[in-house]
Amino acid sequence: MCVNFLYALTIINEGHAVARWAFLMSLEVQNIMVSNIITVEANALVMDAVKIMNKHGIGCLVVMENENPIGIMTERDLLKRVLAESKNPKKIRVQEIMSKPLIVGKPNLEVQKVIELMFDRKIKKIPIVEDGKLLGLVTFTDLVSFQPTLIRVVKQLTHPHSWKKAEEEITPP
Repeated sequence: MCVNFLYALTIINEGHAVARWAFLMSLEVQNIMVSNIITVEANALVMDAVKIMNKHGIGCLVVMENENPIGIMTERDLLKRVLAESKNPKKIRVQEIMSKPLIVGKPNLEVQKVIELMFDRKIKKIPIVEDGKLLGLVTFTDLVSFQPTLIRVVKQLTHPHSWKKAEEEITPP
């Protein structure tokens, strides 16, 4: 689908759109990731993890063991492995319900590759790790928040009179 869209834009703008689209899709994930990540230890009680999630208004916690990310606990994990199975969150540990193995990305991974990884693995959150150290997190929400920029640029690029304006806004520093 993306290839067809790029082809159509190429025809419309004789290549100008492709250059701008390629620039946006080649942005590295470190440019959009959240770097202030709330984590939880693998041996923590699920109830304590839920309190942390509620306190911070977040939908997941990266699970750590010896300062290394080993899994992720999401709202979906709570629904499937705690509520649906009628388990007591005061008696089970995060490591018992977390999603694993942890699927991670590197900070220099292109946004397009992150999107492909999310679709291929059917996940909505990807911790960003380098040399075993947790650097950030990219969520589907982060990518959707990034989407208006893409839409605006595509709209501008599909109208010949706006090429100059689009180039001024999108040209990398």
